[in-house]
Amino acid sequence: MQAPPEELATLLRQRYGMPTPDCWAALPGGQTNRSWRVVVAGSAWVVKLFAGDTGNPLFPNDARDEARMLRLLSPTGLAPELIDEVVTSCGPCLIYRHVEGTAWHEDPATAAKALAELHRQDPPEGLRRLEPGSDRLTTQTEAIIARLPDRDRNNLLALLPEGSAASEGPTVLLHGDPVPGNMIVERSRVTLIDWQCPAIGDPVEDLSIFMSPAMQLIYRGRPLSKAEKTAFIDAYGDPDIRGRIEHLAPWHHWRMAAYCTWKVLQGQQEYKAAGELEIAALTA
Repeated sequence: MQAPPEELATLLRQRYGMPTPDCWAALPGGQTNRSWRVVVAGSAWVVKLFAGDTGNPLFPNDARDEARMLRLLSPTGLAPELIDEVVTSCGPCLIYRHVEGTAWHEDPATAAKALAELHRQDPPEGLRRLEPGSDRLTTQTEAIIARLPDRDRNNLLALLPEGSAASEGPTVLLHGDPVPGNMIVERSRVTLIDWQCPAIGDPVEDLSIFMSPAMQLIYRGRPLSKAEKTAFIDAYGDPDIRGRIEHLAPWHHWRMAAYCTWKVLQGQQEYKAAGELEIAALTA
């Protein structure tokens, strides 16, 4: 990861007394934006510089939405504490307190309980709304597939799940990108980071992204086992959620397979194996 732009470093040095760029520690994990850990007056902060609209067909990238969610949720411990929003010629930038801990790697119950707690929060007005059921998933997947070369497009269109599926359930506040790398665990507490694509919609959306074989492979090196999936769903605490996840699973696997194919075209070859896992789950 590159050093911070000199303009940004100078601005924050003047405003907060931040150290010179050589003292900024680049943070791993983010695949779109750039982040650094910076110690200011003995306190560790994160400086996150946004890349702007990257055209990502599944995960939007909005600094204003992230700032809203940090303000709303930091008192609950579900999100870091926002320190400042800064607009620069390099792009929008957020500064928030660094969360100690490590990215989620095991104990599915811990992740499920954090998402259940999030889904109980009152959502703010103005977030994007995701309609429940398979029709939206189909439309979204077809839009991703339309960006692909003919061969990939035809292969994926042949995997379109049959029929359609409604989803009768609550409408909740969604993280939008609850992959293992966006869950920081300290003891048994989970703090969610990278809030640039929150939404209001079916909780199955968040749960399916977390359980996605592709996202688990990318962020922790292996998909969830059957026992881990069971532990995750059981710990979420909704007796109806298992059936709804299974009902919509073909469309979630299909969408993620299309997304992984798009990511490979962006030069991220690790998504090839990830996409194959989604296709295997879809056709099993």
